[in-house]
Amino acid sequence: MKALKNPAHRAWLVLLVATGITWYLGEVGAAGTGAIVAMLLIAFVKGRLVILDFMELRGAPLMWRLLLEGWLILVSGLILLAYWMSLR
Repeated sequence: MKALKNPAHRAWLVLLVATGITWYLGEVGAAGTGAIVAMLLIAFVKGRLVILDFMELRGAPLMWRLLLEGWLILVSGLILLAYWMSLR
């Protein structure tokens, strides 16, 4: 398929599938640490794809990529830490 050679089209397809997976996990009532970590990981991958492909930072200067991807890592880590602390 010629359309899938475009990185934005591939990213869109991955985002669509990832959204479907998280929707399914919510519909079946997935709970527990495994489900939470899986959904956070999916959200991280989706955020990274948006940053790199839709905000077109894949070819941007390193400073911008580090800034936005670092922010994504920080927020994801803080959410994971808050969840872990709530279990104690």
